[in-house]
This record gives sequence, structure tokens and C-alpha cells, in this order.
Amino acid sequence: MRKALLLAGLAASTLAALAAPAGAQSLPAPLTVPDQVRSAQGLQLSEVLESSRRFAPAILEALAMARAADGRVLASEGAFDLLFTGEGFSRVAGFYDGTYLQGKAIQPLTNNGGQLEASYRVSRGDFPTYEDYSFTDRLGELKVRGVFALLRDRYIDDRRFGQQSALIERDMAGLDALIIAIGVQQRAIQAYGQWVAAGQQVQVYRSLVGLAQDRQQGIRRQVQLGARAAILLTENEQNLLRRQSLLVAAERDLANAAQRLSLFWRDDDGRPRVATPAQLPSALPMISAARETDPAAILARRPDIKLIEQRLELGETRLELERNRLLPSLRLFAEAGKDFGEEGLGGRSRDPFEAIVGFTFSMPLQNRAAKGQVAATEANINALEWRRRQSEEQIIAEVEQLSTNLTAAERLAVLARDEEVQAEKLAAGERRLFQAGASDFFLVNLREDAAANAAIRRLDAEFRLAQARADLVAVAADLDALRLSADFGQVPAP
Repeated sequence: MRKALLLAGLAASTLAALAAPAGAQSLPAPLTVPDQVRSAQGLQLSEVLESSRRFAPAILEALAMARAADGRVLASEGAFDLLFTGEGFSRVAGFYDGTYLQGKAIQPLTNNGGQLEASYRVSRGDFPTYEDYSFTDRLGELKVRGVFALLRDRYIDDRRFGQQSALIERDMAGLDALIIAIGVQQRAIQAYGQWVAAGQQVQVYRSLVGLAQDRQQGIRRQVQLGARAAILLTENEQNLLRRQSLLVAAERDLANAAQRLSLFWRDDDGRPRVATPAQLPSALPMISAARETDPAAILARRPDIKLIEQRLELGETRLELERNRLLPSLRLFAEAGKDFGEEGLGGRSRDPFEAIVGFTFSMPLQNRAAKGQVAATEANINALEWRRRQSEEQIIAEVEQLSTNLTAAERLAVLARDEEVQAEKLAAGERRLFQAGASDFFLVNLREDAAANAAIRRLDAEFRLAQARADLVAVAADLDALRLSADFGQVPAP
């Protein structure tokens, strides 16, 4: 639909030029295809892209999701927070009158599945023999304990996996935001092009209506003088009504295009801003050609490929965790404790310095759950590898196809321009014959239609060239051309 709108507007522009008096006609300028066409005034494409990058709701939503992923990273680090616990009791009735207080600080290790503990406890009074542990000397007992994983959980455990997966998911959220932003910028370019093309169509049809009105007045005078047949006046009146209908439709399309563009062009508060016809640029801009077309370099920049690689990294991390669960659990612990102060009711057995070393061991005899998870994770990794290969092959094929289309579009644009020049010469000559009375209204319109068709083919070739450039920029993930920064979507580390 966009292409039809653009070609219709460009065709009408050519017809307006061909319908002008012969003395006002001039051959079109030689074909040039600049890297960036910038008009001296009007709303620029760069302004629209900058506005959509800053305020498009889809982009802002994706960035908010990236910030949420960053919050989950901080939450995962909470698994290693220093923990303090306390407990105490006092016997308020009965034979025993013991009171007991204990405080403990626990610090999980970030490079091992174990933890460090430091505790202090103090008691007063008497306790039954089955609570003998509660006795301390007068100033209490200080104890330090360390637990270290030697097999299972030594290199990875649930806490460290949670932290690593949160970091990977944060990077994935940033890549998702970049993919969404590229799509939004593509749609912004499309909406801007439709708006400019619709504006040019309005200008063309308004000029055509004016030309038809001027020609109608001239033919009316010639009919009154008997130089032309009255049927020619009716034929031109029909042509004037057709052009007026085209103008009304073009104005409607321009208003609709401005509404679509307002979804990307917004004010400083992020509200949609409807562009006016006075803000139309003088030319339809052509996006800069992609700076890099090497398939390997493009694959290295593509966010969707990076996203698959991040998923592979997450899968490898999960596989490491599942293989860790196949190992037996062997934990070494060591603790040292010392009571201080005068001897308590527990006796002298609390006074000496104590040091204990020990271990715990456990091993599932079948471990089918862990084996099944390992097999499933390996299969998922294999599937992601095949997906990456398929995506890379599709991207390379698309790059080659677009490069071929770009080369062909450049050649077709030159050939179409030459054809347009020849068709314009024939139309200009026919108009001179018509003014001299040596041709008729039907033949001059036939020549103008032929010239218009040649112009349409030339404009279609240039349009295809612009599209090939834009498509190649998107496939190549050229962030500069799309007004996106290289670190877009990345949440800075705290």
C-alpha cells in the first residue's frame, strides 16, 4: 500500500510537469543517488528517529523490562547477604531457673557452597541435664565455624546459579530491547516515508488542478473564437473533475499518514504530535547505505544471534548445575570455641579452648532426577545450536539477496532515468505541435501518459533502491543509521 501511494504521488508529479506550457518544460537533471538527502527545511527523518527512540511506548516498555531484569540481579545477590539470627528463653517457673541467649551471624561463601558462622551465647542459672549444652561461663562463649563443600556444590550451587542466570537474563533483556527498538525505528522510517510521499502527492494534485483550471479557461476562449471544438471543453472538464477527486483523496491520505507518524514523532512530554503540511520536507530522504555488508561482521552485530548465544550460555550454566547434582555431597566443617569469664554452673568442662573438625557425606544411590535433568538440558542446548545455525544461514542468505537487489536497483535506476528523458522529449514535442494546431488533445495526452509511465518506472527503481538500502541497514543492525547507540538496552552495573 505504501508503495502504491508513493508511486501514485510521483506519477502525478510527473503529469503536472508534462501538462505545463512547453516553454516552461525542462529536461530532468541527471540521476544522482546521494547517501543522505537532507532538505533545508521541514521535519527531518533524524528528528523522527530520535523522538521515537526516546518516547516510543514499545521501546520504553522494553527498557523498563531491562531495568526489571537488573533488579532481579540485585535480588539474586541477596542469597549471599550476611544473615543474623537470635534466640533466647528463660524459665519463669519450675525447679530450674536457667536463662539463655544466643546470637549468630552467617555469611554464605561466593566461591564455595559452604558458609562461615560466628556465634555468641551466654546463660545464667541452672538447666536440666538434657539441656546441658546451654551452660556457659559467666561472660559467655564465642564460637567460629566454617563449612566447605568438597564435591557437590563446590564450583556451583543453586545460589551461584541464580546469580549467574540473573546476569545472563539481564543481558538477554537488553538484547530484547534492542531488537524491539530496531523494529520500532524501521516502522518510524516507513511512517515518515508515507507521510512525505502523501504530502508530495497533495502538492502534485493541487498543481494538476490549477493547470487543468488554467487550461480550461484557455480552451473556453478558443471555443468561443471557433478555434477549437466544444467537445474539447467537455473533455478537459472531465479531466479537471478527475484531478479534483485525486486531490481530495490525497489530502485524506496525508491526514491519515500524519496520524500514523504521530505514533513515532512526539513532544518533550512523550505525547503524539501531528505533523502539519507546512512541516513537509522538499524531498523524500534516502537512508544512508549500510557501512558493513560482510556477513561475518553482520552476524557479530545481530542482536538475535547474540540472544541465542546468551541462551546457550544459560543452558551451559544450567547443565553445569545439573551435573553438579550427580555428585555425592561431601562437606568439611571446622569450628573453634572459647568460654570467657568466671566458671559457670556447667563446670570446668567449658573453660578450655575447643577445636572440632568433621565431615558429612550423602549420596543418592540412583539419582534418576538429576540424570533426567542432565539429558533434558543437553537436548535443549543441542536444539539452540541448531537454531543458531539456521538463523546464521538465513541472515547470510538475506544479506546476499539484499546486496544483489541493491546492485540491480542501482543499474535499473540509471536505465529508467534514460528512458524517462526520451519519453519527456516526445511529450514536449507533442505539446508544441498541439499548441501549433498540428496535433490533437488525445495524442498529446497519450504522449504525456507514456512519459508519466516512464517516470513511474524510474521512480519505482529509485524506490526499490531506497528500500534495498533500508532493508540492508536493518539486516546489518546498523545502529548509527537507525539513531540507536551501541550500548542501547544495556543496564549499567551498579
